[in-house]
Amino acid sequence: MVLVTGSAKRIGRAIALRLAKEGAKVAIHYSGSEAEARATASECGNAPVFQANLEHVAEIEKLFDGVHKHFGRIDGVVNNAARFTQFNPLDITEQDWDFIHSVNLKATFFCCQRAAKYMLKEPDGGRIVNMSSLGGIRPWSDHAHYCASKAGVIMLTKALSKAFAPRVTVNSVAPGVILFGEPDQRAKDLIAKTPMCRPGTGDDIADAVLFFLSTTTFITGQIMAVDGGLSQK
Repeated sequence: MVLVTGSAKRIGRAIALRLAKEGAKVAIHYSGSEAEARATASECGNAPVFQANLEHVAEIEKLFDGVHKHFGRIDGVVNNAARFTQFNPLDITEQDWDFIHSVNLKATFFCCQRAAKYMLKEPDGGRIVNMSSLGGIRPWSDHAHYCASKAGVIMLTKALSKAFAPRVTVNSVAPGVILFGEPDQRAKDLIAKTPMCRPGTGDDIADAVLFFLSTTTFITGQIMAVDGGLSQK
């Protein structure tokens, strides 16, 4: 079974739907979007829904304990939940910084930690996929706090792949421009620079996540940029 954090909407929803389509048992997590989470769960064969504010480690522990109690095991975790804001770095406040890092980096670490504690008890170990970002690979001037959080996810992935080996693989998918609706001017500018000449889709990201969840365990600590080649510009 696979827990997908932040799976009520957007990329998380696309990942959950794809995994369910492939026959996986999926746990749907949400923080505030209950209606959307239940709609996603319904489309995933009435998958169980779990609420948790990932800013708080106690709620992360409760989430994983609840998922494990329901399924009896945790085979895979996709750490998708994240926040995104835009500020001139001269204007970023402590609150702005913590708002991003408390979920993007802190929660990702503690979700990995809790997942590994369960996975390391299983004969077959487990798979962890962390969602990073093109912003963790390339600098964006008005997203310094976000870029720092996602660069942290990338290094966290590499460090934990060593720490949890050989029983648990830890890899990361780094999305480029993924659209769910009409693009703003910033997205249009990035799409214009993308070698593949289009934005990405939720299905593009789900393909990469599925790969890491199902491929050989000899692949770990890797970062896959799913960005149409934009990271090479």
